Amino acid sequence: MNHSLHFGIVVSVRGSVVDARFDELPPSIHSLLRAGENGRIVIEVQAQLDAHRVRGIALTSTQGLARGMPVEDTGEPLQAPVGRGTLARMFDVFGRTIDRGGALSDVHWRSVHRAPPTLERRSTRSEIFETGIKVIDVLVPLERGGKAGLFGGAGVGKTVLLTEMIHNMIGHHEGVSIFCGIGERCREGEELYRDMHEAGVLPEMVMVFGQMNEPPGSRFRVGHAALTMAEYFRDDEHRDVLLLIDNIFRFIQAGMEVSGLMGQMPSRLGYQPTMGTELSGLEERIANTDTGAITSIQAVYVPADDFTDPAAVHTFSHLSASIVLSRGRASEGLYPAIDPLQSSSKMATPGIVGERHYRLAQEIRRTLAQYSELKDIIAMLGLEQLSPEDRNVVARARRLERFLTQPFFTTEQFTGLAGKLVSLEDALDGCERILRDEFKDYPESALYMIGAIDEAKPETKPGAPPPSARKPQPQPEPAADVDAS
Repeated sequence: MNHSLHFGIVVSVRGSVVDARFDELPPSIHSLLRAGENGRIVIEVQAQLDAHRVRGIALTSTQGLARGMPVEDTGEPLQAPVGRGTLARMFDVFGRTIDRGGALSDVHWRSVHRAPPTLERRSTRSEIFETGIKVIDVLVPLERGGKAGLFGGAGVGKTVLLTEMIHNMIGHHEGVSIFCGIGERCREGEELYRDMHEAGVLPEMVMVFGQMNEPPGSRFRVGHAALTMAEYFRDDEHRDVLLLIDNIFRFIQAGMEVSGLMGQMPSRLGYQPTMGTELSGLEERIANTDTGAITSIQAVYVPADDFTDPAAVHTFSHLSASIVLSRGRASEGLYPAIDPLQSSSKMATPGIVGERHYRLAQEIRRTLAQYSELKDIIAMLGLEQLSPEDRNVVARARRLERFLTQPFFTTEQFTGLAGKLVSLEDALDGCERILRDEFKDYPESALYMIGAIDEAKPETKPGAPPPSARKPQPQPEPAADVDAS
């Protein structure tokens, strides 16, 4: 075999864009080229310019690369390691371990460029993915094999919520979790690795990072690498996978940079003309098939809080649920700080969750919305000025808010409270009983940071009858007990 077939020379280097000339057969699209000392500079072919020249995007820094240098066509696309040996490890886009944990074993390599599952392989049943977190399961049910967006600023609990879901996925579903950091700060990756290690969830999880300082080509491919690992567990081991992506906007941003470097004409607001196709190529691989499901939760950064931005619009079209975290709720200590009125799910219909669940969720939202409207009046005039009906609504809403808080397993060491996994049935039962005023004689604090409703303890005086034995009062409890937050 003629060895010179695999070698060409670099003809131009412009930042991350490298043109190479091959006298014989030029490399195919998505082939990796290697140049420099020990092949440390890796280039992915993006276009064939003519019979001999190809243009590629470097996935590494091009420092030291010059015209006339030899370049080798590996004849293979970018590959990711798959197998049980990837568990508890942390990888970069090339599948190299970055956790100083020794050599990889029990893995084989697969191309990161894979087609989404065909329609006949996809499951047509809509199933609920139970998280064990009350507020999500009741008000924003997630779809098994679906995609949920997690919207929130800094410090409102995105990472804690993701960590808890990983913990519950491993304990509750016996599944695998894969965390994919796209354009992350290296500090965040290091902290997350340490948190996962301390929470004891690392053995059933894989972490893949394409950090913020890496070239756009590398950040653009790290999502595909993580998905390839997830597909192995779904298709070969028939396990359910929870795929966490932080942040999907950075994937679009990396694609925009690659597109600009390749000289493509920009589309609206400077985005790449191929944005819809690129995002679909990634998102459509996240699916529920006959062998298992990849359920994805994606942190979404919304540029300038503009939900009409093309990146946000395209991302929304793929999501089946939106979880919005609120700074106001976090400041009140209502964790998880999910805003029940802003968050929504396409699963919350009578045909999927059932009539009772749907009716309860609607009633909870209505009660919380009424309380939200009454807050201004309470702040100005005080609770005493409300009608008895409105005071009952406030009492119910405040008890619901507290019941929808939950102690997490991953925060036990900070709060001293044992974590709770609550079944959907227990969560619905608790909400229904609060709405029926069964707990109107209990102090609000009795419902705060508990699991199932049976854990609520009435603070009764010695010799006083239990709340269930007392006669129903025409008025709600004293004003001090339901003062406005």
